[in-house]
Amino acid sequence: MSAKLLAQFDIQYPDFNLTVDLELAANGVTTLFGPSGSGKSTILRCIAGLERGENGYLKIVDEIWQDEKNNIFLSPHQRSLGYVFQEPRLFSHLSVQKNLEYGFKRTPISERNIDWDQVVEMLAIEHLLQRKPNRLSLGEQQRIAIGRALLASPKLLLMDEPLASLDLARKREVLPFIRKLHEELDIPVIYVSHSLQEVLQITDTLVLIKNGKTLATGSLTQLCSELELSQYLGDMSGSVIETMVAAHEEEFGLSRLIFNGAHLYVPQQSVEIGHTLRVHVLARNVGIALQKPQETTSILNIMSATVVEVYVSKINKHTVQVKLDVGVPLLACISRKSLHALMLEPGQQCYALIKAVSLAQEMTGV
Repeated sequence: MSAKLLAQFDIQYPDFNLTVDLELAANGVTTLFGPSGSGKSTILRCIAGLERGENGYLKIVDEIWQDEKNNIFLSPHQRSLGYVFQEPRLFSHLSVQKNLEYGFKRTPISERNIDWDQVVEMLAIEHLLQRKPNRLSLGEQQRIAIGRALLASPKLLLMDEPLASLDLARKREVLPFIRKLHEELDIPVIYVSHSLQEVLQITDTLVLIKNGKTLATGSLTQLCSELELSQYLGDMSGSVIETMVAAHEEEFGLSRLIFNGAHLYVPQQSVEIGHTLRVHVLARNVGIALQKPQETTSILNIMSATVVEVYVSKINKHTVQVKLDVGVPLLACISRKSLHALMLEPGQQCYALIKAVSLAQEMTGV
């Protein structure tokens, strides 16, 4: 990890304590993920300088924004950051263009490192420039809010559940633009969410938060395959696999994806061959067999696997989590009775069985 963002906060509230120590790459999208009330938004407020405790330290690349031990604390307006909230918070009396110019014109020309035309094109908002906010959909308003934050040329972009007020259709509209922030702009993003579907689509680095503390930090694919952490994802526990579209079988309504020498059949995707897709395979949709089924079966996805680890939770009495290696980590959730019958142990060869239809709702584009 080269350029870094270091954040240490220890704040005692009457009914809540925040104790975090983060070391993150100063690029890509880092998502703070956890249940409501876990402290995610409070961390953002600390980074923005809106919350302050006796102990605090914040450094982004080579700039120190807070170091309480040395009496350093930059106020919010002194920190080069953009903040996108749950609601767009646009100026209703100004046009879209005037809203965008708000941050752009207040940034000295010498400090502007983001081009106006680039932002307008990236967010596809040129046709909206002369409208007032009340003539925009909520999804369009949130894109304008993102654009306004970007045009201030921030060194860090904070996004506090920016899709929380949107319906599913509007979320699908805005998410691809958030992903573009990493692909087209060299600005680190810290994103707050308790929606795993959002996390799957945009995250590079995942930070699990609970009760004001960080449980784990790592890549999305890494943390989703950690058995000990699966309990915090509940029914959404599963593996994230980066794949590429190899073929479409239109007569069957299927697409064939490939990864590390293996393949998956999924409901047909409306993307071109060669396109990359991020797939979330729920652990509860993965079965295990000791022998490859010899008879014709309705299950299309059968792949050889090796048992890596078996995790028996102290909380769940009837199921266990099994970590498999199919070229990439794959989690399976099976009953304790099945574990007893199969006598699974690390190093054992077996087969993973995944129903194609089980992937439909968990498919997300990269």
